[in-house]
Amino acid sequence: MLGGGDPRRMSMDVDAAAQLSINSRALVVSAPALSHVGEDIPYMVPRQDMQNGAHNQQAESISNNSKKLQDDLHELGEKIKHHEDNVKYLKTLKNKLEESILEMQVALGKYDKASFSRTVNKDPALVKSEEETIDHILKHENSAAALLSRMKSQAEALSSDHSLTKDVIGIVATLGKVDDDNLSRLFSEHLGLETMLAVVCKTYEGVKALEAYNKEGSIDKNSGLHAFAASIGRPLADRFLVICLEDIRPYSGEIIADDPQRRLTLLKPRLLNGEHPPGFLGFAVNMITIDSTNLYCFSKNGHSLRETLFYHLFSDLQVYKSREDMLNALSCIRNGAISLDGGMIRSRGVFSLGHHQGDIDVKFPTTSQKLNLPESYFGIEVGLKEMKWKKDRTMEDMQREQALLAHARVNYETKKREFLQFLARSSSHVSQYPAGRASTPR
Repeated sequence: MLGGGDPRRMSMDVDAAAQLSINSRALVVSAPALSHVGEDIPYMVPRQDMQNGAHNQQAESISNNSKKLQDDLHELGEKIKHHEDNVKYLKTLKNKLEESILEMQVALGKYDKASFSRTVNKDPALVKSEEETIDHILKHENSAAALLSRMKSQAEALSSDHSLTKDVIGIVATLGKVDDDNLSRLFSEHLGLETMLAVVCKTYEGVKALEAYNKEGSIDKNSGLHAFAASIGRPLADRFLVICLEDIRPYSGEIIADDPQRRLTLLKPRLLNGEHPPGFLGFAVNMITIDSTNLYCFSKNGHSLRETLFYHLFSDLQVYKSREDMLNALSCIRNGAISLDGGMIRSRGVFSLGHHQGDIDVKFPTTSQKLNLPESYFGIEVGLKEMKWKKDRTMEDMQREQALLAHARVNYETKKREFLQFLARSSSHVSQYPAGRASTPR
């Protein structure tokens, strides 16, 4: 009998067992002597020859089946070795990444211990905290954004149904900041209130957790966000936007080298004469400041919020100093533009005219503080985010390989039992034809 152990050793044992079983009872079959006494007398195949022929065919079938089973075992053994090698490599990679993460954390700790000066903007009109933005979100009491913000702030609610929020990154308005209150108003107006209140999820599983449906296709009010809304007496009646990063086509270009904010390398517009348009200030997507906690690797494929969410929202929306500059650059505006004095082109050929009445209450917060830190600090911070993301992906790959390895081992053991049973049956069959019994008819 074959024992457990290394599949490669098992394959060698199986090969030996197969040869022993089939060759130990070699079949001696002689070809029948053919003699024609006369042309009118038909040749009669002796019964013994018929038996020998059938036996030869069955022996050949046994040999073919044995070879196939041995080949299957060999292939499964190779698969096991392949997955074992992958698991070994991924474990080594994980250990190296953990060492790199530790080194970077130590390096950042040294910066934290040093005293860096802070420059704080004292202008009250420019100080816009994230707490104030959340307060404005909460005023939209029956919105999904307000409900999720309330869940996030209420530990009891969060712990009661963690599945609702575990894949939610946040609300659009809370995921970025800008340096200027006027830009905050313009960006928010361009996106609109519904988009500013949109919920951002990492995967489609997170989207499904927010809302479920019954067999009739109606919304199940006893699950998801609707159940929480009902529990606090604020039914969620209106539609709400959910943005799924997993399903967004990310920015496919390059990232600006050594930029702590990982801004996108977008080509500046050019007029027909080849010159850059006067008054062009940049692209809206690169004017969003993203906190270090949200800066890197939020999608499953490792793309940042700037490459997914904000590129999806703004694309290459251009920003100009004045409406006049923007209109003079019409020939090189493809996906819209805004100007600091309130001009707005929604898309090519679509203009927003007149003056904005009132103010959008839900806006991006403005950056109120800037640390006077060296560029190397931000470089290490970004590198640390990248290392942590790579470690997470490596862990996922390792779990997948371990599952495949376990499955391959189960298949190998099943195939090995099948082969041993086949050997037992074939040995019993061959024993019916002792060596030397088959011969030519007399």
